[in-house]
Amino acid sequence: MSLDISCPPHHGMTELDRSVFKRTLPVLAVRVPVTKTLEFKKADEVKKCLVDLPNIRNVEPDPDDPANRLVLLSRTEADALPPETRQYISDNGLGFTNFDIKLNYDYWTTSEIIQSVLPYELVADGAPASFAATGHIAHLNLRDEYLPYKHLIGQIVLDKNKNIRTVVNKVNTIDDHDSEFRVFKMEVIAGEPDFNVVLNESDCSFVFDFSKVYWNSRLQAEHKRLIEMFQPGEVIVDGFAGVGPFAVPAAKKGCFVMGSDLNPESAAALKGNAERNKVTNRLRTSCRDGRVFIREAVQEIWDDPIPFSEPSNLAKKRLKEERRARESGNAGARGIGKETEAPLPNPRRRVDHFVMNLPATAIEFLDAYRGVLAPLKEKDPGAFEQVYGDRMPMVHCYAFTREFDVGSAGADLRKRAEEYLGGALGKDGEDVHYHLVRDVAPHKHMYCISFRLPKDIALVVG
Repeated sequence: MSLDISCPPHHGMTELDRSVFKRTLPVLAVRVPVTKTLEFKKADEVKKCLVDLPNIRNVEPDPDDPANRLVLLSRTEADALPPETRQYISDNGLGFTNFDIKLNYDYWTTSEIIQSVLPYELVADGAPASFAATGHIAHLNLRDEYLPYKHLIGQIVLDKNKNIRTVVNKVNTIDDHDSEFRVFKMEVIAGEPDFNVVLNESDCSFVFDFSKVYWNSRLQAEHKRLIEMFQPGEVIVDGFAGVGPFAVPAAKKGCFVMGSDLNPESAAALKGNAERNKVTNRLRTSCRDGRVFIREAVQEIWDDPIPFSEPSNLAKKRLKEERRARESGNAGARGIGKETEAPLPNPRRRVDHFVMNLPATAIEFLDAYRGVLAPLKEKDPGAFEQVYGDRMPMVHCYAFTREFDVGSAGADLRKRAEEYLGGALGKDGEDVHYHLVRDVAPHKHMYCISFRLPKDIALVVG
């Protein structure tokens, strides 16, 4: 027997009335002593007839006798039970009774409630229940046809997600040609008008005003993927750093980072997040145009290298190993007599990675790499060969493409990248790699093209 747990329809509701969401499911129940309830439920004869519904218990207290429990069956009449089940209940139960399972507004999901209240023609293909969560903020991107019901939808999202205190809807889409700082306009459709977010990602804490900066929680896996490529001690230049989703964790990992964002609000949050996560000794922040910053950062790191500082987690690990060695009597063999500071490597002058997370236009900034290393070699050829030699930096550039499969997307991204670089990239699979980050919309896909900066382009003069 199938019990109807569907959300009752109230299509066309304009103001949320939670009281109308009710459904009663009359079922058959068996009285069983508390001490025998578990054994009774596990019996093969009973198990196949138990109520089996999401978020519904099939054992309830007996209102007439606290020494008993009511085991709920998915039938309304005893005659509907298989003969072997009736016999087992007769031998081991204390008799039948009726029980009403009561469902209310709290039972159904966000999607089910929205599906119930919006006009049928708007939800025939599904309800607009998806959202991106940024800290305590749920951010929706409602299509025009849903806008008359935006406050109703927002309130349902707020009700159904206990960690959400603010629900916003995009008023426009981000287009970096029009929105200089990648900030979309939003309106609060439910909850508090509080945009100050505190969230954790990549073992780091971030604080920012969501209404003034760019953050996309759907990129968490991509942030992690790229950060895992970086090795402690490497130098990272992040020209579109935002509030620091790449820069701060990379610095915490032990990399040396130069991070900048053109948006003053983002740059301020980046600096604050560096302080909050105690990585200011490995992360320099600024507020500059990305094209200018790429070229200036290379020169600044060359002229004023970031001094080496050992990350606290690595220092703790090293000191722990030293203590174990002393305690085991191997200190002399290892040359360890006391807890010491780690020997400091020379300050880093070479950039290992450039990060360009501005998918709408980052590829247009690739011209910044033409001749980016030429002044260094011209000033001191010997030092340049010692520091860089043939080991050129990796560039990780995010971009949108209409092509979905890696082959076609790669061809599109390579063609555009070479156009702005003014020269040819290396070989696919060796010097150039393509990674599908996410599908943004039909025929709009976000990719990361990672390539070794060609030496002839980096050193071109004029």
